[in-house]
Amino acid sequence: MDQETLELVAGLHGMFTGKGWSLSAAESCTGGLLSHYITAQAGASLFFRGAAVTYSIESKKRVLGVNPAILDEYGAVSAETAMEMAWRACEVFNTDFAVSTTGNLGPDVLEGKPRGLVYIGVSAMGDVFFRRVELSGGRLENKRQAAVLALKFLIERAGLL
Repeated sequence: MDQETLELVAGLHGMFTGKGWSLSAAESCTGGLLSHYITAQAGASLFFRGAAVTYSIESKKRVLGVNPAILDEYGAVSAETAMEMAWRACEVFNTDFAVSTTGNLGPDVLEGKPRGLVYIGVSAMGDVFFRRVELSGGRLENKRQAAVLALKFLIERAGLL
């Protein structure tokens, strides 16, 4: 893990333990990397309750309870799905915050959406937000960047409360 990511994780830990907040994650395109980053520093168990890696559409429905109508209308790679994943993760894990990732890391077009398109969702104390990012690296670099950008977006939203 690079220095920037280590600093983000340390900041996240300090913020969440200091405020007494709880956190969960719902990952698709990052495949558990975001949770790995969150738990790389000792003490994550003080605030991080768990995560679901819901890589398939079926697991998004079954594990998280994502509304099938959202997936049918907008697809897995969408702002609506990212927000629903974050919202549902808060419910499943009973947390104050949740962060989600869903996207197309490549190499091919998916659901008519280009390689590198990623949506990040954050559920923060009952409000849900999303960020759309377009990444231009290879598959593994896009995965790493998506996880880091998700940490940044989570910290940004939490910092506004």
